[in-house]
Amino acid sequence: MTVVAGLVGLGVLMGGASAPPGFAALREVDPSIRQDMRYAGGHNFTGAVVDGYEEPECLLARPAAEALRRAQRVLLRQGYVLRVYDCYRPQRAVDRFVRWARVQDGPDDMARKAEFYPRVERGRLIAEGYIAERSGHSRGSTVDVTLEGLSGGEVDMGTAFDFFDPLSHTDDPRVAGAARAHRQLLKRVLGEQGFVNLPEEWWHFTHRPEAYPDTYFDFPVAVAEVRP
Repeated sequence: MTVVAGLVGLGVLMGGASAPPGFAALREVDPSIRQDMRYAGGHNFTGAVVDGYEEPECLLARPAAEALRRAQRVLLRQGYVLRVYDCYRPQRAVDRFVRWARVQDGPDDMARKAEFYPRVERGRLIAEGYIAERSGHSRGSTVDVTLEGLSGGEVDMGTAFDFFDPLSHTDDPRVAGAARAHRQLLKRVLGEQGFVNLPEEWWHFTHRPEAYPDTYFDFPVAVAEVRP
């Protein structure tokens, strides 16, 4: 493990370029959980594959992956399945988000702005807390996840994933009806398995206690990284 000197005073350990023991590929823990790894393709707020995503695979600390498997068993009995958008996120990907946020939008960015951040300027995304220099995803116990019906297709959650707006707050009072019920179902079922929701993002959950609570890893997203 390497330690970045500039962060030692903050008590933050930066992981090296390889995965530690204890990480797993979610597909090998529960292949029934659907995966739509947005940062491994172009359908995300940057419009491109993000640094560090070599494969469209969900990697997680094993306790978090096994907790998702238990939640999936509960939801299947209620007619739903889990669909993950992001899991472990390398620090290099977080760095890429920060660099992207510091560049002004151009004419070609308007479609993505309309989808992901229509009511906030790109240059304000860091200041308003939507993008940060470090992410809990890099510790391996955080997942971005939604619900789907058994036959496919996302259910109504009130907003899309990565919608940078207060409407994405889990308990925003403007979100009602089926969307609110789906958010609360996701929060309840994951909560029963040890996941804590980030109130500002209905899709964002961290499994507690975290397997690596103080370390931000930077190995690439590839299944070979977590196999013995």
